[in-house]
Amino acid sequence: MVVYGIPNCNTVKKALDWLKANQIDFEFHDFKKKGVTAEKLTEWFNAFGWEKVINKNGLTFKKLTKEQQAEINTPDSAISYLMQNTSAIKRPIVAQNDKPILISFNEQNYQEVLK
Repeated sequence: MVVYGIPNCNTVKKALDWLKANQIDFEFHDFKKKGVTAEKLTEWFNAFGWEKVINKNGLTFKKLTKEQQAEINTPDSAISYLMQNTSAIKRPIVAQNDKPILISFNEQNYQEVLK
């Protein structure tokens, strides 16, 4: 299992704490340091929908002008934007056997999917 995120994100911390408390082994991929590929973003888009992978409630996205936000209107424009602004990716994203299975953190969802 791989958890994709950034370590100083509160939502990521909650997810990691939950995984540890439930003794679930995982590898952490810090996409601020290690980056993320267009292929990986495409996998996540296919699993969750491209609009859900963009964290529109985060500061990175909110700092954009309305015009800039409006330009992110296709999967291709989203990939371009997210590869340059990894902190705008909704996090964490959890993959099991290389397949994305969870996005963000909701304890009930984690319980249902991982237990």
